Amino acid sequence: MDQNTIDEISSALRDARSVVVITGAGVSAESEIPTFRDAMEGLWKSFDPMKLATPEAFDADPEMVTRWYDFRRTMCLEAIPNPGHIALARMQDEIESRGGSFTLLTQNVDRLHQRAGSRDVVELHGSIMVWRCVETGRQHVDLPAPFKEFPPRTSEGTMLRPDVVWFGESLPEAALDRAFEASSACDMFFSVGTSAVVYPAAGFVDLARQCGAKTVEVNRDETAISGGVDWPLRGASGEALPRLVSFAFDQDEVREEGSAFE
Repeated sequence: MDQNTIDEISSALRDARSVVVITGAGVSAESEIPTFRDAMEGLWKSFDPMKLATPEAFDADPEMVTRWYDFRRTMCLEAIPNPGHIALARMQDEIESRGGSFTLLTQNVDRLHQRAGSRDVVELHGSIMVWRCVETGRQHVDLPAPFKEFPPRTSEGTMLRPDVVWFGESLPEAALDRAFEASSACDMFFSVGTSAVVYPAAGFVDLARQCGAKTVEVNRDETAISGGVDWPLRGASGEALPRLVSFAFDQDEVREEGSAFE
C-alpha cells in the first residue's frame, strides 16, 4: 500500500469526531493467545473447543468445562498487550482529548484492551476474567489463578461459570445496544483482526458505512468485508495501528520514510 493511502486514512482519523473500532481474535493472537478455533495443545489436544463452549457441555461436565476455561484464563493473564492494543488506547486518548467520541467494541474476552489503557470497552462476548453464579447471576472478579477446585464455587457453595457468551446464548443486550448506537452515529469505523463472519458483530461495519462513515479494515488476510470498505490494510494490527496513529497525531515527529505496507 502506498504512502498516499496511509496519509488518507491518517488524515481522516485526525479529522474524525466519532470513531468506532471493533476488534477480533487476530488482535489477541499477536499477544500469543491462540484463537478459539486454533488446534489445542497438551492435555487438551483431543478436545474440540467448539463443543466445550456450550451450556449443554457445562451441564454435562462442569469440571471439564471450567478446567478448560481456567486454562485459557491463565493463558490470558500471562499475556501482555501488544502494540496494537496500545495504539488503540492512544487513539482513544487523542480523539477524546479533542472533544470527540470513541467506542471500542471487542469480541475478545481477555481484557488486554483494558490492561493497555482503553476505557469503557464494550465486551460483546463477555470476559473470561469475570465468573458468575449459576443461580443468582452475581459476578465475581479477582479470582485466584489457577482455581483450586473445578468448578469454582461461591462462599455459599453454588457453582461459578465464566461470564462469556457460549454458543446458543444471546449477546449482552446492553452491549449490543451500545454497538448499534455507536456504529450508526460514527464518522469513521475500523474493523481490526476479525474475520467478519460472525453476526451480529460482522454487520456493524455495514451499518456504519450505510450511515455515511468512512471504513477501514486492518487484517492479515482478505475477508468478506474487504471489498466493501474504503481502505483495506493488509498486515498485523500491531504494525498498522501504531503507524496510523503516529501519522495522524505525531505529524511533527513523523519522518519521511516508506510505508511498512508497500
